[in-house]
Amino acid sequence: MPIYEYRCTKCGQLIEIIQKLSDRPLRKCPECTGRLEKLVSRASFQLKGGGWYSEGYSSSGGKKSTPKTDPPAKSPKKDSSSSKSS
Repeated sequence: MPIYEYRCTKCGQLIEIIQKLSDRPLRKCPECTGRLEKLVSRASFQLKGGGWYSEGYSSSGGKKSTPKTDPPAKSPKKDSSSSKSS
């Protein structure tokens, strides 16, 4: 459901309310009973759930990505010619 903003023309109070698209706009301020005007604001929405993008649209196809680990450090090679004694 969208969030609508209203401003009272009498007291200037801003009101945010969640309404269905089919609901009638508010007309009276709850504080001073002045006339409310509906404001045009940025659209906002809230996603809930497991994440529709990561489960259905990402390149991994819903698979959880595992963190990449660095390969184990290589131990220095011992020079076999210097360890032989003649």
